[in-house]
Amino acid sequence: MALRLYAATTSQGKLRDFGAAAEAHGLSIEPLPGLKAIPAPEEDGLTFAANAALKAVYYSRCAPGALVLADDSGLEVDALNGAPGVRSARFAADSGLTDSPDANDNTDVWNNIVLLQRLSGVPAALRTARYRCVLAAARDGALLHTADGAVEGVILESPRGTGGFGYDPLFYLPGLVRTMAELDLETKHTLSHRGRAIAALLPLLNA
Repeated sequence: MALRLYAATTSQGKLRDFGAAAEAHGLSIEPLPGLKAIPAPEEDGLTFAANAALKAVYYSRCAPGALVLADDSGLEVDALNGAPGVRSARFAADSGLTDSPDANDNTDVWNNIVLLQRLSGVPAALRTARYRCVLAAARDGALLHTADGAVEGVILESPRGTGGFGYDPLFYLPGLVRTMAELDLETKHTLSHRGRAIAALLPLLNA
């Protein structure tokens, strides 16, 4: 029987990544039942690992006996001293750029605009960055394991591609000569930072 984990996320992009990783490793990763009705904890950790752990522990208390998986992930840009880091999803909001209540969700667009503004004038050789993901697994309020994965790239001066989400249109992979947003799903999942984190976590869970 495949190992079953419940992912504590409502992000469709993350769930797609987890689904692909699960298929590759013979796992079952399903959305945590009733997640939308559970008040979200405050993600006040200073690192990906701290936020992933607090979410996994918190949500595992809402699913007795289940193995609950939570992640914290984002973009680290070397020229910005690792920013946006744990603030990746809130990078634009931290700068005061938010959608009006009746607008479509343009969070990714605003985040990318702020990133480009912060990197204005920075030469290509210094625009190195990485996607990083830390996964945490917990059961009944107890943290079991954490694992991380990363993929290295470069931030472009303008977006390319229409796939993916987040910073994918700006995240360029020199080895593939494409951005994350230009990759087909199969290729993207072979090098996903979430997929690599799953691969690192699996031996710990099976030990």
